[in-house]
Amino acid sequence: MTEARAFDALLAAMLVVAAGVFVYLLARPAPYGRHGEGKAWGPAVPARLAWILMESPSVISFAACYALAPRPPWADAPLVVFLVLWQLHYAHRAFVFPFRLRRGAPMPAVVMASGCAFTALNGYLNGRGLTAFGHGYGAAWLADPRFWAGTLLFAAGYSINHHADRILLDLRRPGETGYKIPRGGLYRWISCPNYFGEIIEWTGWAVATWSLPGVVFVIWTIANLFPRALAHHRWYLAKFPDYPKERRALVPFVL
Repeated sequence: MTEARAFDALLAAMLVVAAGVFVYLLARPAPYGRHGEGKAWGPAVPARLAWILMESPSVISFAACYALAPRPPWADAPLVVFLVLWQLHYAHRAFVFPFRLRRGAPMPAVVMASGCAFTALNGYLNGRGLTAFGHGYGAAWLADPRFWAGTLLFAAGYSINHHADRILLDLRRPGETGYKIPRGGLYRWISCPNYFGEIIEWTGWAVATWSLPGVVFVIWTIANLFPRALAHHRWYLAKFPDYPKERRALVPFVL
């Protein structure tokens, strides 16, 4: 089997698995963070280390695809932009975000391992899709409305995600434990603006790259974050009697 055939097969398999993951997570939230407390899920890894190990494969696999590209990607300006956008998200997620955590419950090793597998494969599919199996872009793509619309969506989602994360990280003072009701920004209307922002971010990526791996990534992002947002929302309502009833889970005024 050629790499191109294997690449297509992996994309199809990712779609099938995403459907299964979506159904499973609707019934049973992934056992980490607030949804893993007090439950036995086998060996656990300290939260900070788990996040580094789980997110860094995407940084490495995507960069490796650029380094091993059959054609020099550095002469193709849109490819350089896509590299910057990808690493802007994942380098922060792997090497900055974990060190901002004040406290985090240990993550089950099985969750971390599944995350590692996904980020490594997703980095390969998107990186290789752009540099080896894509249609190519060229400087003309920089003037294409899809490039600009997608890049602006990515920037908007990135900003929403980071602002929401900052509010969450600042909820606890040094030495404090437990959970509080987040307030400010889009938390006025939804329980999980960080997830809302990430979905927008990768939707922008799919539009800007106009690629099938980008679309598969958006589907995976929704399959993972949509059920978790619903679980978070139910958890907030059950834990805090004064939780704002006008908030939705993920999409303002809708859901």
